[in-house]
Amino acid sequence: MKFDKDCEVIWHDRKRFLGMPLSFTRYYIVKKDNEWIKIFRHKGFFSSIIDEINVYRCFDITLHASLADKIFGTGTIKVESNDAAVPEFYMYHIANPYKVRDLLSNLIEIERKKRRVGITEFQAPQD
Repeated sequence: MKFDKDCEVIWHDRKRFLGMPLSFTRYYIVKKDNEWIKIFRHKGFFSSIIDEINVYRCFDITLHASLADKIFGTGTIKVESNDAAVPEFYMYHIANPYKVRDLLSNLIEIERKKRRVGITEFQAPQD
């Protein structure tokens, strides 16, 4: 995937099968100077679908690792955001999922502090 010359790819990987990157689904975390950090998912070969989420809009990260994922060192990360187009963003069967989860969590906190964005959580009253 092509990005502007002033963009920096912080992390990238492919969806994996049995631990091998044999897929046309690619994931990127990209930073542009001090302006933004985004997560991209690029699916397809002949025709492509590209989804993106601003990191500061993310509010929850879930890591799922099945037994097969643990054997091959992969896992699936689910990122929930308040983006209307992509409220749930999945990164399926990526390598080193624990490191990626920590990276995303840190980037989200940095971007939220930089933009002074917060999430207000409401809890329903218990009967």
